[in-house]
Amino acid sequence: MLVLAHISDLHLDGTERATERAERVRDRLWDLPGPVDALLVTGDIADHGTEAEYEEAARILGLRDRGAPFPVLTCPGNHDSRAPYRKALLGEPAGEGPVNSVRVFYDAAVLMCDSSVPGSDEGELDEETYAWIEETLDELDGLPALLAFHHPPVALHHPLPDAYRLRRPSALAALLERRSEVAGIITGHAHTPAATTFGGLPLVVGPGVTWTLRLPWEGEGAADREAPPGFAFHVLDDEGRLTSHFRVAV
Repeated sequence: MLVLAHISDLHLDGTERATERAERVRDRLWDLPGPVDALLVTGDIADHGTEAEYEEAARILGLRDRGAPFPVLTCPGNHDSRAPYRKALLGEPAGEGPVNSVRVFYDAAVLMCDSSVPGSDEGELDEETYAWIEETLDELDGLPALLAFHHPPVALHHPLPDAYRLRRPSALAALLERRSEVAGIITGHAHTPAATTFGGLPLVVGPGVTWTLRLPWEGEGAADREAPPGFAFHVLDDEGRLTSHFRVAV
């Protein structure tokens, strides 16, 4: 059984508000009485994509001093910038190609995929990323896997995230049809916890740390900045079933 914590959309911008909300969620997760296998951070870690924002993210997430009690897995969102992300968050040489990574656990794997499109708020898994997913799944030799990236590939029934969702969802659907080892998809971007399906698989959207999306029937204005930051727990059990639980950090 694989147990994952999940946060998204920190939008760290150097302000006290953004820092406090990210640290509040971080403290809740670091203080869990029982460990999880990893923390997923599905994009929009920085608000402007600057090195200073990623340096703060690395400090909060324990990536520099190995202060996290479990692995922290990240992928970029549309507010992130690949070169500063690599340099200041990951401590890797700067580069402009997609930032993809895999973490293999004893009974499952998580593929953190880059759906960011430089210069655009829309998302896309490019051909390099699709090839990487296929090659990685081949190497995993049938091990159950979750795909995690920033942009949901389906409409969530709000005009804001629906205007900037994943391009070419048919390409992802075709991949999922070929790859039965994929057990589910985990995304962020929408600032609202949501659960639906895509390609016959569970699709779970994590809540936002910085603010919560107010849905059209919930009143005027999209951003509820007073709602507490949210996070999720995902459980991939031995039968390949993905179950998600949502929480807030008050």
